[in-house]
Amino acid sequence: MFKLNEVKAHCDVPCGIYDPSSAQIAALSVIRMIDLMIKAEKGADEAAYLNDMARYISVKETEAIKCKDEIAIIWGDFIKPPHLLKYPDLHVLAHKIMMLGGAAKQHCSREKGLELLSAVNEFAEIFWEIKGVKTQTVTAPYAPSESVVSPVL
Repeated sequence: MFKLNEVKAHCDVPCGIYDPSSAQIAALSVIRMIDLMIKAEKGADEAAYLNDMARYISVKETEAIKCKDEIAIIWGDFIKPPHLLKYPDLHVLAHKIMMLGGAAKQHCSREKGLELLSAVNEFAEIFWEIKGVKTQTVTAPYAPSESVVSPVL
């Protein structure tokens, strides 16, 4: 046997791969589920309607949590004091994303979903600027076909 005096861990992702795209996809998924919920029709088969709604709600909840988790990891593990000096509102923005993620879970509001995506895109733009990577705004090639900030590859 051996004795460890102290163990240190740098971050959740030892490889140092951080990317806000997972949070953006999650925010897009929240919007997509809301769109599906809004256009769903009860019709003759109430059981099928209820099943679909339950699935949409479950996915919306899961994706809102995923969005918050992905931003929290970058915020907590990647963002350092020098970044906060250059971007003093970054804590406020991250907190806003946490609150909007919660609102997306609580409501069936496309507007709330769009606000979440907008805040995540703002976070992504700052993240890539910190990394020294140029960004572009593109339209997601799938529903809900909203704009996302992505690195220029």
